[in-house]
Amino acid sequence: MRKVKPARKLGRTAAHRKATLSNLSTQLLIHKRIETTEAKAKETRKVVEKIITKARKGTHHAQREIFSALRDKEAVRELFEEIVGKIGSRNGGYTRIIKLVPRYGDAAKMAVIELVDYAEAPSAAPVAAKQDRSKRVKGSKRAEADAQEKEGGEAAE
Repeated sequence: MRKVKPARKLGRTAAHRKATLSNLSTQLLIHKRIETTEAKAKETRKVVEKIITKARKGTHHAQREIFSALRDKEAVRELFEEIVGKIGSRNGGYTRIIKLVPRYGDAAKMAVIELVDYAEAPSAAPVAAKQDRSKRVKGSKRAEADAQEKEGGEAAE
């Protein structure tokens, strides 16, 4: 009988999977936002949430345990100095996953994973007005009539 396993294997051996998730977690803590595949983002979320919860204790022991998982002094320093101070009051839910369009090369499901309190508000992009079709189509009668009007108007001046 098939049993549901609790984690994705990501097509890797156990050691490779551990290294991949460690690297993704490190980059997320340093950059606050990374783009990866949806499956990797979901697995990274599990790792990062546990790391941040452990970091909230603020003990030297917690710092050593986290360093053993991440193996990156810059990420551990960033976590304890900046991230815990900003996210420390939250009761979990430190990350957000936003789904993106599939990757062009192999159509893999893509996602952005980011730390919640570091998300930048999306800038309101100006909505482009729909262009008149007669101006786009080169041989349209309306475009020719407008061009003749302009020529006639310039000649009169």
